[in-house]
Amino acid sequence: MTTEEQGGIIGGIKDGIVQTIKGVGEITDALVDTVSGTIVNAVEKTGGVGTALSSAIAETVQGVIQGASDIGGDLGAAAKDAVLGVLKGTKEVGGAALDTISTTAGDVIKSTASVGGDLGVVAKGTVEGAIAGAKDVGVSAEDAASAAATGLLTAAGEVSTTAVEQVRNALTGTISGVKVVIKEPFRSDDSDNGGE
Repeated sequence: MTTEEQGGIIGGIKDGIVQTIKGVGEITDALVDTVSGTIVNAVEKTGGVGTALSSAIAETVQGVIQGASDIGGDLGAAAKDAVLGVLKGTKEVGGAALDTISTTAGDVIKSTASVGGDLGVVAKGTVEGAIAGAKDVGVSAEDAASAAATGLLTAAGEVSTTAVEQVRNALTGTISGVKVVIKEPFRSDDSDNGGE
C-alpha cells in the first residue's frame, strides 16, 4: 500500500467520522459500518490478508481517533465502534479474531496517545467493543477482553510508564459484566534498565 493510499484511508475515515458526528451529534452505528467497509476494501484491493490487514487496521483506527478528537467527540465511544467495525470487517476477509482484537487495541492506544487523548477512557471503550463483538467472531467475551487488555498494555508500554498505569487502572475490575484478566506477555524486562 502506497503512502498516498494510506493517507487516503486515514483522511477518508477521519472525514467520514467528522461528518457522522456533525450530522447526528454523536458516534453511531454508521461508524462501525464505515470502519468495516474500509477494512474489507483495503484488503480486497491489495489481495492479501496479513500485512494488508494490519496496515488497514492501523490506518483506519488512526482515522477514527483523529476524527473524533478533532471535533471533541467521545474517544471511548470511537474506540468501541472502531473495534466493532474492525471485527466485522476482518470476519468478512478471514482475519484471526483474537489477534485482530489485540492488534486493534494497540493501534487505538498509539493513535490516542498521538492526539493527547485519555488513554483510560479509550482502553475501557476498546474492551467494551471487544466484548460486544466477541460472539459475532466466535470467541468468548472473556477471551476477547483479555486479548484487548494485552494489546492495550503492550502498546501503552511503547508509549510510556504513565500510559501503562492509566491503561492498567482503567482495566481493573469488570467491564460490561466481564472480569478483565490481564495476561502479561506485554511485560518486558525493563524494570532493571530504567524502563528503556
